[in-house]
Amino acid sequence: MDEISIILIMCACYISTLAVILKTSNAKPWVNEFESIELSCMIESISTTNPRIEWKKIKKGEPSYVFFEKEIAGDLEKRAKIREPATLVILNATRADTADYRCEVTAPNDQKSFDEILISLTVRVKPVVPRCSVPKSVPVGKPAELHCLEEEGYPKSQYQWFRNKEEIPEDPKSSPKFFNSTYTLSGETGTLKFSAVRKEDAGEYYCRAKNEAGFSECGAQMMEVYDINIAGIILGVVIVVTVLLCITVGIFCAYKRGYFTSQKQTGNNYKAPAKGDGVDYVRTEDEGDFRHKSSFVI
Repeated sequence: MDEISIILIMCACYISTLAVILKTSNAKPWVNEFESIELSCMIESISTTNPRIEWKKIKKGEPSYVFFEKEIAGDLEKRAKIREPATLVILNATRADTADYRCEVTAPNDQKSFDEILISLTVRVKPVVPRCSVPKSVPVGKPAELHCLEEEGYPKSQYQWFRNKEEIPEDPKSSPKFFNSTYTLSGETGTLKFSAVRKEDAGEYYCRAKNEAGFSECGAQMMEVYDINIAGIILGVVIVVTVLLCITVGIFCAYKRGYFTSQKQTGNNYKAPAKGDGVDYVRTEDEGDFRHKSSFVI
């Protein structure tokens, strides 16, 4: 080794001893919800004996302190600690802890006095029981849709459908039991859509939502497939038409017989007496009746 190489190595060693250098064992850790996780921040090189160490949480582009002036702060207070010299340990991770975390170390006595590393943490959340929708009965040859939805899991859930405890493949042609079925199945949306159901499609259906953290299932629901009774439908239509026709004929006959005409008011009506003829009458004591005034002699 020549002198120049030795000098360069010595210079590099000298510079490194005067620079703060950080490294991490895992830049993209993950953890299941409610478990513990270490965000590794190791000081590989430093000369300052009492460096300033800070941790910041960056979510949606906004930074906030989680370790500042040697104390845990923010939403990690009472849920985290520092493992010397600079590793951050989250004791009870929640879904809200999914974010980028930045470890910053400042060493005033070093020639390179500042360094930082960025760690992206993912907190995986097990799916909750999905909401499942299965039609109770469908006529043969008609379309049908089954829906499954779960919104709590992280990463986003994928979906599987089962009939009579047997998984339904996304491609019906890949299984002899489902080869003749006409459906589409989306593992992304959880929708199972039949274009025309068959008698063989009847059974108990349930859905499973799953991700890296685990899975959950809804309860089984029965879907019946029945034949359409064409003769019964025709007979029903005939009966309804016949009943309507009878009602119409009955109303017409009643009208013709006058049952729907207005009735005249009954009872004794007061009739004003006819006007007199302009002649005065008087009653005599002997006769007890009325006599025309002209019969009296004055």
